[in-house]
Amino acid sequence: MIEVSMPTLLWYGDTSLRLRFPSKWNVKTYPMDGDSLSPLDDRGIKTALSSPIGSRTVGELAKTRKEAVIVVDDMTRPTRAYQIIPFLLKELNDNGISNDHIRFIMALGMHGAADRADFIKKLGEEVVEQFPVYNHNPFGYLTHVGDTSRGTPVHVNSEFMECDLRIAIGCIVPHPITGFGGGPKIILPGIAGFDTVRYNHFIRPRFLAEGSQTATEAQPRPSAGWGKLAGNVPQLDAEEAAKLSGLDIKIDAILNGRCQTAGLFVGDVSKAFRAGTKRATKVYATHPPKDVDIVVANTYAKSNEAGLAMWLAQKTVRKNGTVVLIANAPDGQCTHYLYGKFGQKIGGRLFRGKRYPKIGKLIVYSQYPVKEPLLVIGAPNEMMWLKEWDNVLEELQQTHSGTPTVAIYPTTEIQVPPEEIRI
Repeated sequence: MIEVSMPTLLWYGDTSLRLRFPSKWNVKTYPMDGDSLSPLDDRGIKTALSSPIGSRTVGELAKTRKEAVIVVDDMTRPTRAYQIIPFLLKELNDNGISNDHIRFIMALGMHGAADRADFIKKLGEEVVEQFPVYNHNPFGYLTHVGDTSRGTPVHVNSEFMECDLRIAIGCIVPHPITGFGGGPKIILPGIAGFDTVRYNHFIRPRFLAEGSQTATEAQPRPSAGWGKLAGNVPQLDAEEAAKLSGLDIKIDAILNGRCQTAGLFVGDVSKAFRAGTKRATKVYATHPPKDVDIVVANTYAKSNEAGLAMWLAQKTVRKNGTVVLIANAPDGQCTHYLYGKFGQKIGGRLFRGKRYPKIGKLIVYSQYPVKEPLLVIGAPNEMMWLKEWDNVLEELQQTHSGTPTVAIYPTTEIQVPPEEIRI
């Protein structure tokens, strides 16, 4: 047998899955180009924080401020904020802001609330014990800070706006709407109000592709999509919102194949993000084959948003081929108040009903199966959920005779072909 190791359970022990295939099969793994990048050490993190792009350092800003807030992305993002936070706290303390004047907010966007266990994974136990940590509430306690030039009313978390030093930590990874996540998305949708996010996500007709009339029919403009930044309307709108919010410093990580911090871009929310995305285009670039019989799409960075992996899987698998989606998420698929499911036929405001991927067969391999995921992966009656890899392999052997071709992606949901990228 051929054995392949895949990363799994990022927030639950960070281990590996061993997948077996018949030796006569044509099996090949397609990692992203930056898969084996070395993680930054403490010196690398300090260097990035001391050399911000387009802004003063955290320490310089702290000298004239009184109340600091540090916003971090939520559990649908693989950012290891706990590695960066100690350096920020030292800068704040050394420059006049004591721990009693520092608080944290988890940027949930339209996702469900985090609990103490989540806070500890993202921030570290010492931070949770010593500092107040709040969930963002998109349905209330918001401050209107203005409107973007595209008409989006920008309502931002009021606790954030009460502070005069505003810092945020996230990561830059490919995104299906804004091209790349990170940068201004920590504000919109991260700590924005429901209506603000709804407007940004295609409610305004000018956000819709030609032919779309309503939000439920909305399709991204050609300028939006995986790896596309140039002229990306939702991304440009989010940048304006971030500026209106008064965000002082954004810290964005670039990740290797184990979701370790392999690069750090710090500074002005727009300038640091633009610099970071130039690096990201090389790190996450993946060179997929076409028309393979079987695609194994592992999710690791965002296993609780496993449906994101279907985009690359669909581009790779042949007509009537099989996709094995590895969605090994103990927490299941995240709650999403715009796109998520809240019943058999009902969902969030931008829930698109029965628009499911067009493939021959979809097997969802997970040690934590559910009857029906809260985020759309496929039609419930067309998904085959299997808990054991031996059962997956048996199903594949029954479906594919001879010597099928197999393409394996280790971190599918953050991999993107370079020809798709437009920055």
